[in-house]
Amino acid sequence: MQQDNPDITFITPTAPVATATHGGRAKCLQRLVRLDLPVPSTVALSFDEVHRIAAGETPSMDELLAPLHQGTLICVRPSSEDPDWGGPGAVLNIGMNDAKFAELSEKLGHDAASAIYARFIQSYSTHVARLDPDMFDDLDLSAKDTCKQLLEAYELEAEEPFPQDVGDQLAGVLRSMARAWEGTTARLLRQAKGAPADAGLGLVVQEMVLGLGHAECGSGVLQLVNSTTGLPKITGRYLSQSQGRDALQTGASALFLEKDTRGPSLEDAAPEAFEALKQQAALMRVKLREEMQIEFTIENGQVYILDGVRVQRSSRAAVRIAVQLAQDGIIPAQEALMRIEPRALNELLHRQVDPEAERDVIGNGIAASPGAATGRIVFSAAEAQASAARSEACILVRRETTPEDIRGMHAASAVLTERGGITSHAAVIGRGLGLPCVVGASSLRFQLRKKSLLAPDGRVFKEGDIITIDGTDGEILAGEPKMLEAALDDAFQSLMAWADEERDLDIRANADTPADARTARNFNANGIGLCRTEHMFFEADRLTVMREMIFADASEDRRSALDKLLPMQREDFIELFRIMEGQPVCIRLFDPPLHEFLPTERAGMRDLAEALNLPLSTVTRRVEALGEYNPMLGMRGVRLGITVPEIYDMQARAIFEAAIMANRNGANVVPEIMIPLVSAKREVELVKTRVDAVAAAVRTEQGLDFDYRLGVMVETPRAALRAEDIAPHCHFFSFGTNDLTQMTYGLSRDDAGRFMSAYVQQGVYPEDPFHTLDADGVGELVKLGAERGRAAQPDLTLSVCGEHGGSPESIAFCRKVGMDYVSCSPFRVPVARLAAAQLAIRDKIG
Repeated sequence: MQQDNPDITFITPTAPVATATHGGRAKCLQRLVRLDLPVPSTVALSFDEVHRIAAGETPSMDELLAPLHQGTLICVRPSSEDPDWGGPGAVLNIGMNDAKFAELSEKLGHDAASAIYARFIQSYSTHVARLDPDMFDDLDLSAKDTCKQLLEAYELEAEEPFPQDVGDQLAGVLRSMARAWEGTTARLLRQAKGAPADAGLGLVVQEMVLGLGHAECGSGVLQLVNSTTGLPKITGRYLSQSQGRDALQTGASALFLEKDTRGPSLEDAAPEAFEALKQQAALMRVKLREEMQIEFTIENGQVYILDGVRVQRSSRAAVRIAVQLAQDGIIPAQEALMRIEPRALNELLHRQVDPEAERDVIGNGIAASPGAATGRIVFSAAEAQASAARSEACILVRRETTPEDIRGMHAASAVLTERGGITSHAAVIGRGLGLPCVVGASSLRFQLRKKSLLAPDGRVFKEGDIITIDGTDGEILAGEPKMLEAALDDAFQSLMAWADEERDLDIRANADTPADARTARNFNANGIGLCRTEHMFFEADRLTVMREMIFADASEDRRSALDKLLPMQREDFIELFRIMEGQPVCIRLFDPPLHEFLPTERAGMRDLAEALNLPLSTVTRRVEALGEYNPMLGMRGVRLGITVPEIYDMQARAIFEAAIMANRNGANVVPEIMIPLVSAKREVELVKTRVDAVAAAVRTEQGLDFDYRLGVMVETPRAALRAEDIAPHCHFFSFGTNDLTQMTYGLSRDDAGRFMSAYVQQGVYPEDPFHTLDADGVGELVKLGAERGRAAQPDLTLSVCGEHGGSPESIAFCRKVGMDYVSCSPFRVPVARLAAAQLAIRDKIG
């Protein structure tokens, strides 16, 4: 049936209906009509028409109702472009009036008709007339004259009779829903979900099927997969209303969809209808290329399809659904890849709080490392290790973590800190370990002397109490909610294999230990892009030797102490090389200031004095002498390598000797040595001279040759600006965007979390620059450094090894400016692989 107004469209297979003009529900209903499914007659109102209704223009009700059967009850449902944007609730039973009540009383019985009429009066009063719902509180809704009481209450409150004309009712409903969509509150809620400010709303006006009668009647929803796992399973609900003329009065019964020992099922009650629904759902899956949930009504055994919506799904279910659709030939593998949000993979890689579990939230912070874990509160690394020795899960709570806490972090199930941001020590190490972590939890009061946490609601949580850290959402929960385990199943593996076929950017991992390297290997990283060697020195036996070196006054004494560390470092590197099986391993030379290896408390200094057989006063003076006002900009990185060159000499020797030993076993290792915190060409020249000398010595001693590559970590603005001076001495540049962001902004990456959320909320920064690379500022330095470096050294390898390497948005920038690879925490490697694949696919399809 054709209509003069293109904005009021009767839905037929060929009607001009589009998601962009009429919304997703209207378009889906048209697709169901095209499949010749039993869809009740429907009229779609376009975005423009709804906008005019909100402005006070009322369309012709005769024109709108003309395609529908006269006397049939109707409903109005929202149809936005994206169902996630929400919209006003549906209004049912429009057209119910005194005459219709009498008709249905004869057909269905007084009680069923009364229930339908009563519900419509209440719904219209609240949502259309905007009357106070409390106006009905004093009425006896179980009485025989319920509708009469409701109509009288309406007339008294509204000062006019309840509308009896279906056109008047429908006009009121349309106007109410249109204005609700364009209200300020609704607009702000939509924008929070990612909708544009001017997002439109369509409306669909559909004939109702009441699902009441003498044979099997009822309504429900059905889908073919489990929304949590994505595995094939017929799920949904069905409400039977087939008890007879007074069904609504006596109460409908909930039935299981399939045969079930726990109760009656739709399959038993109406096997033909059940089989039809399964076939219709399967047809929708193939033709609509998606797992769909059917909303249906059964009236006297006849099935009617009211709507079809995309199945709600968890991230793990989304992966399995997309992969299965591709494997069944319904969609191509490229489309399956594009359907998955890269960050959603975090839900598969880590344990998560079950979405259906009750959450007793006691505090919030920055979601620094995804996943969730439950354990008893401990307040020190030593206590965490003791707890692990007892096989008890624990949550390490610190004001902020330091390198000394690494052993405790390895022992803990999760980490919670009062201070810090997305690239703070706890966050970076947590992501590397796959350890759930919440930082910057300033909503909690950390009372470390009392060994307790004070929640905003006044509850106190002491050492030994059980809490849960949700590093995905940044929440701290009381108790032990139900968890979902990680799911690296066959669907995940298939998705990752397809991603690797598509991507044109290598993804390496930041890995500091053999365990990290094995995780990287399991996630198919293309090598190690950053090995922070200082983390190898905090084991108890190494820490004492490191402190001996720090207290040595002469070069020979320092070298003697480092000789004890040499075999330990060599074994570390040998294991890394063996695990990576010939893939590139980039080792960053020692970076942190020396004071991080020294105790800060009196008791620790006393223990150190005893261990080194030194007077306490000597230890105290040395600790104070190494203290710096701003250690992140002090004597660290290459500056330490130049002033205390014995450290880099030892590390270079350990790397070369390890490479030779690994190569004897066929590992085919070409180690990459990275100099940190470079800002001047001369720094590279000095370190390169010493590294080359160590290489020559090892070649002579071993009688074997080997190759290695030397590069710099570009993490100071000056290094990026003077890249053409530095590049001729290097094989590669790796941009350390954590520190580069810190130095470019003048922000402390450990302290910025205190105010960063306020800055983002007020639009000072569009995003936390430590979370998403600032393409305009920091990115400009990266781009300049890359261009100038390659201009001086055309075959220069370029990469990003800061935590931005795991951010999908940042990966897009890195690929655009010509990076050869990005490197990120091991557990972010799958996220980066998928993001890189999606970027390549977008380029291919234009």
